[in-house]
Amino acid sequence: MDGHLEPLLRELVGAALRDERRRQGRTLAQVAEAAGISMQHLSDVERGRKDPSSEMLAAITGALAVGVPELLLRVADEAIVADHPVRRPLVLDLTGTAAGGSSRRPTSGAPGAEVSATSPADRSPLTLLSAA
Repeated sequence: MDGHLEPLLRELVGAALRDERRRQGRTLAQVAEAAGISMQHLSDVERGRKDPSSEMLAAITGALAVGVPELLLRVADEAIVADHPVRRPLVLDLTGTAAGGSSRRPTSGAPGAEVSATSPADRSPLTLLSAA
């Protein structure tokens, strides 16, 4: 990052895009082709040298099969954890219905059963007691 007091949004977004591409084990050429952009332009976006337009960002995230809102939440989470002690609350859906309508029950549905999770942002443990 270019010595700014605060990182620029384009640098944070670029780093998140690069992290996701690498996590998927894909090359610049593969993602650029799928997004319909040049490899050089994708490289400039990932390095934070170019601001992607909203259309460009949608094309890149589409090629990576990641939604723009999800990517922006990752950027925000990483920036908060890296620079500030503020912690976003971890939200768990214990209703038994996951997003998309598929039915999923907690591992133990007995009243008073413990459900444990780890916050993805700061890796702190969280324990909840089931009420139903």
